[in-house]
Amino acid sequence: MAEPYYGDDVEVVKHADLKGEDIDIEAVPIYDEAGPVEFDEKKELRRGLEQRHIQMIALAGTIGTGLFLGSGRAIVNGGPLGAFLGYLFVGILVTGPVLSIAELSALVPLSGGIVRHCEYFFDPALSFANGWNQVYNFMVSLPAEITASAVIVNFWSTINNAVWITLFGLLLVAANIFLVRIYGELEFAFATLKIMLIVGLNLMALVLVCGGGPDGEVIGGRYWHNPGPFVEYLGISGSLGHFLGFWTTFSNAVYAYSSIESISYAAAETKAPRRNIPIAAKRIFWRVLIFYVLSIFFVGLLVPSNDPDLLKPSGVGAARSPFVIAATRAGVKVVPSIINAVVLTSAWSAGNSGLLNGSRILYGLALEGRAPKILKRVSRFGIPYVAVLFLASWICLGYMSLSSGASTVFTWLQDLVAVCTLVNWIVICMVYLRFYYAMKKQGIPRSRLPWAAPLQPYVAWMGLVAFIILILTGGYTTFIHRHWSTETFVSSYINIPMIFILYFGYKWIKKTKIVTLNAMPIMHFIEIAEQNPEPPAKPKVGWHRFNILWE
Repeated sequence: MAEPYYGDDVEVVKHADLKGEDIDIEAVPIYDEAGPVEFDEKKELRRGLEQRHIQMIALAGTIGTGLFLGSGRAIVNGGPLGAFLGYLFVGILVTGPVLSIAELSALVPLSGGIVRHCEYFFDPALSFANGWNQVYNFMVSLPAEITASAVIVNFWSTINNAVWITLFGLLLVAANIFLVRIYGELEFAFATLKIMLIVGLNLMALVLVCGGGPDGEVIGGRYWHNPGPFVEYLGISGSLGHFLGFWTTFSNAVYAYSSIESISYAAAETKAPRRNIPIAAKRIFWRVLIFYVLSIFFVGLLVPSNDPDLLKPSGVGAARSPFVIAATRAGVKVVPSIINAVVLTSAWSAGNSGLLNGSRILYGLALEGRAPKILKRVSRFGIPYVAVLFLASWICLGYMSLSSGASTVFTWLQDLVAVCTLVNWIVICMVYLRFYYAMKKQGIPRSRLPWAAPLQPYVAWMGLVAFIILILTGGYTTFIHRHWSTETFVSSYINIPMIFILYFGYKWIKKTKIVTLNAMPIMHFIEIAEQNPEPPAKPKVGWHRFNILWE
């Protein structure tokens, strides 16, 4: 269990935990420049992430190629209404894991997020299984994002991709190996660029739809009538084909919303996490939902689902973005370069977030004895540098893309890790529900928590059931006659046996047990929070009172 830290010269009182053992709880909170130091790892890690950082980091992690480029694929498969509903429903469903992880992280603000909470509120074996499942995800997705960045640069340059992979990789390491505040400021800047682009694209879309483009053509809602609001997916006519097309958009939406839970990974490096993480969770959900749903609505108005450019099997950079297609046809020539530039920062930003999140998961696993001890080493800047360097070494896989054959295999590997998002969301909901019912079992009122999430446990149950259905039906097309695809089947379902093998394998070797509802150390963590109150938030003055993105 994570040990609370009380300084060297502090009077300590004894409290009995639920197992009858003594737990040291300090009489007077210990503070450093960033607030109370209530856990041992917080005295080693540098808390350089402020509330504005974690809010904008969550936005930066979710707004990217899934919106700028992936929305076109959703339109092709589900039609404008099908894509709109798919992104809307998944946006609602993610309230389950977002609110759940925020409540858990407010109580136990440790590095690694749900990986650490599994240790205390479910089973150490699940901490190991989901932790390494997530690390595996970052190992493959990290070089993928760097490769994507290199490919996007080809829009302007013909220099060999190896040069750009090396350059972007070194910049990634530099941003993560020094102060965490550098990482925070970079992600803050990238998120700001994305928001500005989305606002600009939606305004452009509104102008084009209303006939304000250079050609003066009024688009209106013509594409919702012809070819129609839905698509007959796989050539299946009627309502069944429309429903299958709509269902297929869920995979695009899940990918687009992935990493929305990333506000918890660096909780130990966040200032006043018990106040700032819940604020981020409540606000990030609405902002991402509005950005995505509104943007998908406009995309469906701008480009028909049977547009030949959208139907192309491949494209470079922003070439297949429905925004670019619409702007190009309307005579707005500068938009492709602008979108490509921001998509470039999005891809690099995703790699930046992946390196930080993955290294913090590795660090958390090492602290709990689930990974080699060397990964616990922290630099004088408060950075777990060994974990960063280990994960960064996998960027070298990006050089596989220099070979066309290896590039095909590498693209296939990217598809394999897409399901990791659903697995992680399922685990978050599962762990939270056991935590919730353990509180009821132990008679602990929710008012004792640093922050009690609204709508619980209903949104957690909703998310758990829905995500299980989505992961089981992710490769449904392979079960339709004459539509079998080995690649689709493996990429859709490989994570299911993987997580079970990791879980039961570790359980069998280490003989771990599921933590019973009565044995969960919830009161222990509540007492730590109560003995270490965070400093109150500073009042908003001047122009900050009108800021709607962060506090």
